[in-house]
Amino acid sequence: MALKASELEVGGTHTAVLVKDLKRTQLVQYAGASGDYNPLHTDDFYTREVAGYPSVFAHGMLTMGMTGAMLTDYVGDGRLLKFGVRFTAQVWPGDDLEATATVEALREEGGEKLVDLKVSTRNQNGDEVLSGYAVARVDP
Repeated sequence: MALKASELEVGGTHTAVLVKDLKRTQLVQYAGASGDYNPLHTDDFYTREVAGYPSVFAHGMLTMGMTGAMLTDYVGDGRLLKFGVRFTAQVWPGDDLEATATVEALREEGGEKLVDLKVSTRNQNGDEVLSGYAVARVDP
């Protein structure tokens, strides 16, 4: 079902749980899918002893991908036109992530109805791990 501009209002939000208890296995699976085998994401010894972090942590693009899936679930397939993010904190194994899209504007451009969204993904402590924006086509 397509998102409709007539059903949206500035300030309205859509929130979804992205993951509960992120597993190290998911980090390794993402490394394989993406080809990004940076040891910071897969090798606990390297991450602790060489890099000085307490543990391996998620690829930023894994967090972005999960957040992007929330957006496409919300706005509909083929409707997301722009999506940009900034990674604001690490995501660790065991984290729970929840993403929120907030309607910032409803507008028309080139005969298309568009929605501008502010995007934020937070962990179980309420810490923002990703902030960003998205633009999507919506039905009237």
